[in-house]
Amino acid sequence: MFSVLLAAFSLPGMLSGTVRANPGSPVPQFKQSSYAGEATTLANDRIALDFFKRIKGWGWGEIRTPSGKLMAVLDHLGEIMILDQDIPMRLEADTVVRRADAEGESLVFDVRSVVVRDMLQGTSFDNWMHYPYTEPALTGTVTVTLEKDSPFVKLSYDLTATGNYTLRYIRGPWLKVGESSFGTQKDDAILPGVDWAVGDEWTSGSDFFKDPWALRVAPHPNKVSVPVMAISHEGDGIGLAWDPNAVAARWFNYRTQHPQPVFASPNFVDRMNNQLMGLMIPDASVEGHENEIYAQVPVELRIGEKVRFDAELWLSKGNSVDVVTDWVKRHGLPEPSAPKWDYRDALDRMAGAYNTNLWHEGRGFGVVQRSENEASPRIPGFLARYMAENPKSDVVRQLQAKVESLRPKSPKNAAPAKAPSEEEIRARLIKQGDDILAIQRPDGSFAFEPDGRHYRKDDFKVATSFVEPMGLDGATALDITILPAMELLEIGRRTGEERFLNAARKAIDFCMPMTRPEGGDFWETPLHAANLLAAGHAAVANYKAYEQFGDETYKRKAVYWMRTLFPFTHLWEPDDIPMLYNTKPVLSSSDWYFANWVRDHVQWEVLSVFAQSVANGIRWEEVDPEIDWLKFHRGITHAAMRWMNVHTDDNWRPHNIPETYDRYRQGAFDYCFPDTHNAVTGNYGGMFIPPSAIADNIYYLLDREAEANAKSSRSRK
Repeated sequence: MFSVLLAAFSLPGMLSGTVRANPGSPVPQFKQSSYAGEATTLANDRIALDFFKRIKGWGWGEIRTPSGKLMAVLDHLGEIMILDQDIPMRLEADTVVRRADAEGESLVFDVRSVVVRDMLQGTSFDNWMHYPYTEPALTGTVTVTLEKDSPFVKLSYDLTATGNYTLRYIRGPWLKVGESSFGTQKDDAILPGVDWAVGDEWTSGSDFFKDPWALRVAPHPNKVSVPVMAISHEGDGIGLAWDPNAVAARWFNYRTQHPQPVFASPNFVDRMNNQLMGLMIPDASVEGHENEIYAQVPVELRIGEKVRFDAELWLSKGNSVDVVTDWVKRHGLPEPSAPKWDYRDALDRMAGAYNTNLWHEGRGFGVVQRSENEASPRIPGFLARYMAENPKSDVVRQLQAKVESLRPKSPKNAAPAKAPSEEEIRARLIKQGDDILAIQRPDGSFAFEPDGRHYRKDDFKVATSFVEPMGLDGATALDITILPAMELLEIGRRTGEERFLNAARKAIDFCMPMTRPEGGDFWETPLHAANLLAAGHAAVANYKAYEQFGDETYKRKAVYWMRTLFPFTHLWEPDDIPMLYNTKPVLSSSDWYFANWVRDHVQWEVLSVFAQSVANGIRWEEVDPEIDWLKFHRGITHAAMRWMNVHTDDNWRPHNIPETYDRYRQGAFDYCFPDTHNAVTGNYGGMFIPPSAIADNIYYLLDREAEANAKSSRSRK
C-alpha cells in the first residue's frame, strides 16, 4: 500500500520513490536507491533473487529466502573508481535477457559503467564540474544463473576496458547482508582461516588481536583457508565463494590480479547498518597492501583488457559453519597431494631418525633443541609396531638394543615389580574422579585458572603486563569444560560409578549451546578465540557421550564440532606455495603480539585430533557419511609429511631459538616437522616436533587401505 501511495504522489523525474511496479512484480524493500518501476525475479523453492531497474538502468538486486526474509542486497552490478575522478561509477544495463537451459535459468545484463559527465548534464552541476571521460570505462555482461533445484547461484562478470585508466578499484559482487532487514545482527560470521565472529563481535575486532594485526578486512589471499565468506542470522545463512587462483585481470607486462575478498561485519567499509561480503581488485598480494579498499598503488587498466569475477552465492539453513559445510558438500574435498614419500618409505625414514639424530645416548629419544631434558626414555608408540613388522632390519636390531638400554635394571635376585591390582586401579580412578568433581561448578562447567591448574607458560603474565589478560580467571570456554568432561566420562565408564557419568553429562550439556570452538590453546592465546584443538576434543567427547548414553543429540553435536575443522583447514592452495590441508591452530595472536595465527599454520593439533579419534575407535566417515573424512585424514597426514624436514631443503629458520640453526644444518632435526608454516612466504620455522604423530596416522591409513583391499578381494570372489 505504501508503494502505491508513494507512486501516486511522486513527481516525475524524482531520483527515488517513484514506484510503478508491473503487475506481479516484486517491490523493493531496499529504499536507498532509485527505482524505475521495473523488476524481474529468479526463484525456486530454495532461494529468490529480485532485480530492479534504476532510473538509468538495471543495477541492483535483493536476495531473500523462500519465506520472504531479505538476506542481502546486491548493491550494484559492478563498480569502478578511477584515480582522477572522485565519484565511483556503477555498472548498469539498459536491458536484461532471460535464458533457460539444462543448468537452470539465467538473467543476462549488458552492462556499462555510467558516465558521470552525462549524469550531470543539464543539472546545476554542469557549469562547475567537468570530467574528461565521455564514454563508459567498462562494458560487458553480468550473468546471474540460478541452478535447478539448488540454492546455488552463479555470478559471472565479463568486462572489458574501453581505454587506458588508472584505478583505485574495480568491485564485482558486493553484498550488503542484512540491509533493510536485520542490519548488523548476526549469529556468526566466518572468513575461514581469518575471522570468526559471533553475536555482536566485530570482524577485524581487537578481541583476539591487537592492532596492527587486528584489521583483516581485505587480507592477503593466501591467509584464507576456504574461499568462502559466510554470515548467518536466526537460522538462515548466506555464502559467497570464489576461485582464489582465478585471473581477475592481467595485462601482458603487468602482474596478475586475483579476486580479493572483502569482509566486514558490521560494514565499517561503507559505514552502513549492514554487513559486507565482496570481491574486488586489486588484490593484497603483498602483506604491506592488505586492507586497502582504495589502492595505494593505483591499478593500471589497458584498452581491451578483460576483467572477470566468477562467484557462487547461496543460502543455507543453520549458521556459518553450515554455510561452509554446504560449499564442501557441493565441491567435495580436494584430492590430497601425493605424499612426499611412500608410506612405508616414510616409516623407514622416521625409524632411521629415531635410530640416529633423535637418539641421545644415556637419555633416550627426542628432539633436543632447547634443553637436554627434551630427550627421555619414553619410547615412541609407533616404534613397537615398526620393530615387530621389520625384525630382520639392521635399523630395528639397533633400535632394539637402544630400547633395551632404557629399561630399568632390577637388582639381582630382586622380586619382579608387582602390577597394580584391579582394586588399586579402581581406587586410583575414583580418587581422580573425585578430585575433578571437587572443582566442577553447579552448572556443570569448569573454571579457567590461568595462575593455577591451567598454568603452562608465562605467556598470560606477559600479555597481562603488556596489555591485558587474554582470559579472565574464573571464566570458562568449550575446551576448559570439555577436557575434564572427557576424563569423567572415561572414569565413569571404567568404574561404573554413576556420579562420574552424570557429572560428565552435565558438563557436556553445559557446552551444548556453544557454536564456536574455543579455549584449546589456552596457554598462549585469547581464551575465546576460535580454536581447532577445542573443536576436535569436543567432537570426540560428544561422540563418546553418544556411545555411553545413546542420545542422538550428542552424535549430531559431534558431527557439528568435526565440521568446525573446515574453517581452519586449507581446502585450496595458491599456484606457487603447496599448502593443501595445512591447518590454522587458532584464529588469533599469541600474547596479543608475538605470533600471528592467521598468517601461520600449525599441523600437530589436527594430527592429534585424528590420532585421538583413532584411539577411541571413531571413524568419522562412517559417523558423518556426507563428508569424506578418510580423504580429509589422508590430506592432513600428507600435509604433515610435506612439512617433514630435511636440512638440505633449507626452508626452515628458527624464530625463537636462533642458536640451533647450526645444528639444523648438520641434520640434527632431519625428519622432524616444524611448529609453523608461513602462508605468505611458504617458509617453515619455530620448534621442531618429533615425527611419531605422523607415523601413527600413517599406520591408520595403511590399515584402512589393507581393510579396503581385503573387502574388495572378498567381493570379487
